[in-house]
Amino acid sequence: MTSDRMAAPGHGTVPEFAVLGHPNEGKSSVVSTLTEDDQIRVSPFPGETTVCRTYTVKIDGRDIIRFVDTPGFQVPRQTLAWFRSYEGDAGHILDRFIQAHKSDPFFADECELFAPVARGAGIIYVVNGSRPVRNDDLAEMEILRLTGRPRMAIINAKHMEKDYTRAWRQEFGRYFNAVRVFNSNTAGFYERIRMLESLKSIDQEWEPALIRVIQAFEQEWEKRNRLACAYISHAIEKSLTFSVSTGMDDTTDPVTAKENLSTTYKKNLRDIEKTMFHHIRSLFKHKEYEVHLPEYSVLQHDLFARKTWDLLGLTGTQLAAAGALVGGTMGVMIDTAAHGLSFGMFTAIGGILGAGSAMMGGRRMAEQSPAGIRLGGDRLQVGPNKNLQFLYILLDRALIYYAHIIARPHGRRDMKNFQPGQADKEKKLGFSTRMTPGQRQICARYFKSVTGRKLVRDKKAALAFAVLVQTLLEDIAKQTDKNGQP
Repeated sequence: MTSDRMAAPGHGTVPEFAVLGHPNEGKSSVVSTLTEDDQIRVSPFPGETTVCRTYTVKIDGRDIIRFVDTPGFQVPRQTLAWFRSYEGDAGHILDRFIQAHKSDPFFADECELFAPVARGAGIIYVVNGSRPVRNDDLAEMEILRLTGRPRMAIINAKHMEKDYTRAWRQEFGRYFNAVRVFNSNTAGFYERIRMLESLKSIDQEWEPALIRVIQAFEQEWEKRNRLACAYISHAIEKSLTFSVSTGMDDTTDPVTAKENLSTTYKKNLRDIEKTMFHHIRSLFKHKEYEVHLPEYSVLQHDLFARKTWDLLGLTGTQLAAAGALVGGTMGVMIDTAAHGLSFGMFTAIGGILGAGSAMMGGRRMAEQSPAGIRLGGDRLQVGPNKNLQFLYILLDRALIYYAHIIARPHGRRDMKNFQPGQADKEKKLGFSTRMTPGQRQICARYFKSVTGRKLVRDKKAALAFAVLVQTLLEDIAKQTDKNGQP
């Protein structure tokens, strides 16, 4: 029988779990991933955690659940010997152990790691599934069984050169209420939810509190995706409508003016994208460590690089079909790999000074300058981009970044990532080429609304595009959960 303070959490009480195990089994990495806290120190060297540290998951300023990162067991067989010799009330066994050994350095780590469990925390026991079961592990399991606390075992499959999962499961069946394989290096949002679902089974009295936790997590995920959708939609619209201009007179060198405007235009669009990426990263709580893109990621190429336009966006056939909805303008149709620009980028304001250059073929124009040009008698303007493909490039890059961020667990500290297969050089790597004709139709109508000359934009087209982005984000999240990568 347990003491009152060890009862299951009631309504309004925050569930707490102590994460226990042998040194260097991945406890801190598990806590970091479960709490989405990349400030937790994760080290490959044993003994880094010497005192208990509590990490609370907060949603909208409200405490939802707590996880306690604990030191590793140091003397489990000696500790087990004491537990077996104990003859008092089983509900106070942890209190009595701590009281008996609090001044003994030999049992310092054991006293420290038992403290949160003695306060009433449930137990999450972490082991490394790539090594065999040892006698010390059996001693630790028996100790935790004798505590009488609700407990679950996690097989941390972070490095599986050898797989001893079956052996661990056989042993765990005798000691724990629930067992789960959990890879702290790959676990995303849905795996965290499944972990919480498993925790519900450790004790019926804990189930109501954990149901509230799961509901809060799911609502938070929906909120993040709505905000990610808003950031992406805003950045795309801002990019599609952005322009810069400069005054022209008899002393202005047109070539220099073109180059300066193009440089300014590109820098501003890169900054818009960079800001959007930062917001998405912050939404999913990647703060402390730089989230490096894999070497093979198409996002390693600049927004205006030809490689980006070769690998992202629609195919020529898809673009031609989509362009018909916009009106088949030259900016849509001529050059789908024009470094992100077409002569539709440049607008004349005033008298036409260089109209001949605007009549060049799109590909030739792209090779000579970042965009075709028409010079106005008073001002030269760069933008907005009239190339429909630009919308798909922007959207693909945003979705690829989102997919990378949600697939990156907070407990991961190495810079390596999933290794891709050999991709066909001609194959498009973005998400837009997989869209249905109906989805591409939504994009085309949105593009026409945003880049058209009407003073009042089509709100229905903008709303439909935002709903489409939201749907794509949800699909990516589900696919990422299914495959471990987007």
